[in-house]
Amino acid sequence: MEVLLGGRGLITSLIFFLLKFSTAVDIPLSVQQVPTIVKQSTVQVAFPFDEYFQIECVAKGNPEPKFLWNKDDKPFNLSDPRIVVSNNGGTFRIPNDGHISHFQGKYRCFASNKLGIAMSEEIEFIVPNAPKFPKEKIDPLEVEEGDPIVLPCNPPKGLPPLHIYWMNIELEHIEQDERVYMSQKGDLYFANVEEKDSRNDYCCFAAFPRLRTIVQKMPMKLTVNSLKHVNDSSSSTEIISKANSIKQRKPRLLLPPPESGSESSVTILKGETLLLECFAEGLPTPQVDWNKMGGDLPKGRETKENYGKTLKIENVSYRDKGNYRCTANNFLGSATHDFHVIVEEPPRWTKKPQSGVYSTGSSGILLCEAEGEPEPTIKWRVNGLPIERNPFSGDVISPGEISFTNVQPNHTAVYQCEASNVHGTILANANIDVVDVRPLIQTADEENYATVVGYRAFLHCEFFASPEAIVSWQKVEEAKPLDGRRYHVHENGTLQITETTEDDAGSYSCWVENAKGKTAVTATLDIRNATNLRVSPKNPRVPRSHTLELHCESKCDSHLKNSLKLSWSKDGEAFEMNGTEDGRITIDGANLTISNVTMEDEGIYSCSAHTALDSVADMTQVTVLDVPDPPENLHLSERQNRSVRLTWEAGDDHNSNISEYIVEFEGNKEEPGRWEELTRVQGKETTVMLSLAPYVRYQFRVIAMNEVGRSQPSHPSGHHETPPAAPDKNPQNIRVQASQPKEMIIKWEPLKAMEQNGPGLEYRVTWKPQGAPVEWEEETVTNHTLRVMTPAVYAPYDVQVQAINRLGSGPEPQSVILYSGEDYPDTAPVIQGVDVINSTLVKVTWSTVPKERVHGHLKGYQVNWWKTKSLLDGRAHPKEVNILRFSGQRNYGMVPSLDAFSEFHLTVLAYNSKGAGPESEPFIFQTPEGVPEQPTFLKVIKVDKDTATLSWGLPKKLNGNLTGYLLQYQIINDTDEIGELNDINITTPSKPSWRLLNLNATTKYKFYLRACTSKGCGKPVTEETATLGEAKYAGLYEDISTQGWFIGLMCAVALLTLILLTVCFVKRNRGGKYSVKEKEDLHPDPEVQSAKDETFGEYSDSDEKPLKGSLRSLTRDMPATESADSLVEYGEGDHGLFNEDGSFIGAYAGSKEKGSVESNGSSTATFPLRA
Repeated sequence: MEVLLGGRGLITSLIFFLLKFSTAVDIPLSVQQVPTIVKQSTVQVAFPFDEYFQIECVAKGNPEPKFLWNKDDKPFNLSDPRIVVSNNGGTFRIPNDGHISHFQGKYRCFASNKLGIAMSEEIEFIVPNAPKFPKEKIDPLEVEEGDPIVLPCNPPKGLPPLHIYWMNIELEHIEQDERVYMSQKGDLYFANVEEKDSRNDYCCFAAFPRLRTIVQKMPMKLTVNSLKHVNDSSSSTEIISKANSIKQRKPRLLLPPPESGSESSVTILKGETLLLECFAEGLPTPQVDWNKMGGDLPKGRETKENYGKTLKIENVSYRDKGNYRCTANNFLGSATHDFHVIVEEPPRWTKKPQSGVYSTGSSGILLCEAEGEPEPTIKWRVNGLPIERNPFSGDVISPGEISFTNVQPNHTAVYQCEASNVHGTILANANIDVVDVRPLIQTADEENYATVVGYRAFLHCEFFASPEAIVSWQKVEEAKPLDGRRYHVHENGTLQITETTEDDAGSYSCWVENAKGKTAVTATLDIRNATNLRVSPKNPRVPRSHTLELHCESKCDSHLKNSLKLSWSKDGEAFEMNGTEDGRITIDGANLTISNVTMEDEGIYSCSAHTALDSVADMTQVTVLDVPDPPENLHLSERQNRSVRLTWEAGDDHNSNISEYIVEFEGNKEEPGRWEELTRVQGKETTVMLSLAPYVRYQFRVIAMNEVGRSQPSHPSGHHETPPAAPDKNPQNIRVQASQPKEMIIKWEPLKAMEQNGPGLEYRVTWKPQGAPVEWEEETVTNHTLRVMTPAVYAPYDVQVQAINRLGSGPEPQSVILYSGEDYPDTAPVIQGVDVINSTLVKVTWSTVPKERVHGHLKGYQVNWWKTKSLLDGRAHPKEVNILRFSGQRNYGMVPSLDAFSEFHLTVLAYNSKGAGPESEPFIFQTPEGVPEQPTFLKVIKVDKDTATLSWGLPKKLNGNLTGYLLQYQIINDTDEIGELNDINITTPSKPSWRLLNLNATTKYKFYLRACTSKGCGKPVTEETATLGEAKYAGLYEDISTQGWFIGLMCAVALLTLILLTVCFVKRNRGGKYSVKEKEDLHPDPEVQSAKDETFGEYSDSDEKPLKGSLRSLTRDMPATESADSLVEYGEGDHGLFNEDGSFIGAYAGSKEKGSVESNGSSTATFPLRA
């Protein structure tokens, strides 16, 4: 026994040894070899809609193979003119000319050369017939109600799969249920018919989808007769009941057919789907149950279909064989049938014979084993013929293996192993090539390879050698085999270098040697820098709906830049090249942008860089923050009159810790459904004791907050109602509304519904003169206002307001001091003097009005003034009253922005909350001269080589007697340097032009012109021009002006100007603005704007036209010139508050009405600053 076991072990070792050294390899086609079939057709079906049918067989070998074909195990003649042959006979086409049934059969291809013959598996060519139901006359069927019946289908044969349908002539499906069932063969079964089953158009349809064909059986007529032996006097319900009781019967199986008995066998192939069906007739309709005898139905793979009549088991295995029982039963009895299920299997390889290359004198083995049910039969062939016809001395042949000893060249052949049982046949070809050659290296010489530092390098040296060869690698400069743990030579000759360094770069040689000789090739290895990658930002936390931008920064070797490609993925799933179809995620090379981030965007984002030699990836964890989910399961406990405990459960915080909870309540009787905040709780807490008000039916909800925002409110809690009580507080903000003299309209803030504490809320109001030893007067009201008449104007009173309800009074009220209604002041201040500060600013002083004459709370004084005439020409000026108010108790004020060299009238009045008192007597004063405004224009009307003539217009406002002009000029050629400024004083103010002499030729000049009075010169107007060049251009203007074309051009310009002026005039009359003015408003000239800033607005010619002065301009810093008096320094305003001496703030307003005052009491005004 021990010897036998040892022998088996030795044989097993020998087999593994032989298998190792006879492993199938690809023999170069330059080496002689047996044919190998590399491609063949499978089953071919001749569909009628195809143009042709190709049966293919492709083989390789040396010498080149030739092809022969068998059809149904007989030689097939490829010279048949009805077929088209190609590929040297390996492939042929059968044209679909309508007569191809002759070609139906099983084909086999044989590829042969002088060394052997390879054979293909069988290729079946199927020519399906067009399926048709036979033309037949179907007799009508007649049956009594309650009886069973079967409508046969008998579908025609055709190419599977077959689908059967029962429909009426309108193509409506016949309804199937527990009573009506279609079998797998297509017959329609009725367990018991009903009167509604009567119809004359039962049609069976057979569909063959692969043939794109549906055929119909002739319609069948079924008539169901009602039972008529029941008494006609009975009701229909009684008739049916009695009839059914007569027909009632226990189940009887119709499927399987009764002739099969109580048992039947079913054979199914492993892996297929098992269908068992049972159908029983009977009344009432029987129910069908299934079970497996001696075991359980396979869970997860079994289903009951068609109201339990079909048992379906998918992917059948050997475990599913056995006996299955169906039981049909109703209350009258039952019927059973047992199915004996047999599971079988076509042959399949367990050990498939492998091709091998052998050298002369070696040994080999072919193994062939297959499994199946029934057990497959194994047959060997050599070059397509039974092996018995090709014996070799020393070979050992058995059904499972062939052993070779002392292999010789005549062993070269194709061996076939065929395994078959009743369910099919499988075929395997194994090539035995006996070859003795010097090594053939198939890798090209002087190949270049590259890798990156730290990666593995593979230098190929694919070869074919028989007998077996030895492979060695060496560096060319070292001339010795490579040795070390980093070097490994694979069986196919490839050299693998692990963890490469820059020192590994250089030239290598591969040597392959066997008993027949040796061969070598060289290769070069280049080492590149590794690619680096970094994704930023790292692990970002992004609120939902925001935008996230990820950047992928990469760096690679300069030789690899052209092959560098970046790609993005999320959770291992790659994005499309440009992002998502909806455009929310966009990819632009190294940048990935996610707009409107959602919770689904959370995950791990990876950027991968791929080059020709390496790949690297970096990732970042994106966390999406969102508002929390609403709290859940609100619960009330510890209920008290003034408190209750609220508890809840936190919702999902969506990656951001909950910072606090907001507890809201609803219970306001005046505003039901309105939720108000009650308290806030730290995010770590989920319970709070709530302080409550009396007489409220509370309901609570909770909102969670995190850094992103608020959650949706939770579902409301249950209700908690507090009992009523007396008020806890009295009204606040007790005040007097604007009243008539000797009247107080007392108002206060009413208690809110949550503060009333009970029903029947009222207010008890008490009052008396301040400090007077008299009884309090009292009145109770239900609203929040009370009108009280008083004997004196603007007298102080002590007033109290107390809240009361049906359960009692609120706390003791506090007294407030209120005044009775005001009246207008009845006396005017007296102007004591007007001090002229400069040409546009004066200081007014007056005597204050006695307190008892104010008849109210003094709010301040109002100064009115208007210009009466100009001292320059003495003309009267229409009265336009300007207003400036000064708040508080004061006796002076500054009046700004006056016209210089003019006469004014000025009055002062006092005002209180009621209104303004009488004006003082007008005070007359005059303003001195000031500097003029800039001239309206400055033009160069003539220029020569060394002279220039200038013309200008008078200033709009002279502000005094004009004494002359200051003309200045300097060189401003196109350089950073400018020339010296030259002055010319023009003392003849009536002269509007000047001719400058001794200028430089071909030079650019800038001119400045200022108008002057005795007070000085105003702002300049500027112009630029350039003098002419040589003398021949000196008379350029005179020459041009005499040309006819120039005169015509000027006339055209004049006409165009006239038309434009007409259009502008019409547009202005329609309320439009000049485009030039619009441009000025949009792009003001800096000097002009500066002038506007100093006077801070311009006057309107109409009350309706908006003024350009802006309240914001009141806060600008301004130079201290006498013409730049800002109202912000003198008047009141939201944007112009300033305290000159700690006691006055003024308000400036404008009106054209004589003696006008502010109509609405507002402290802001439009500031019309007319000069």
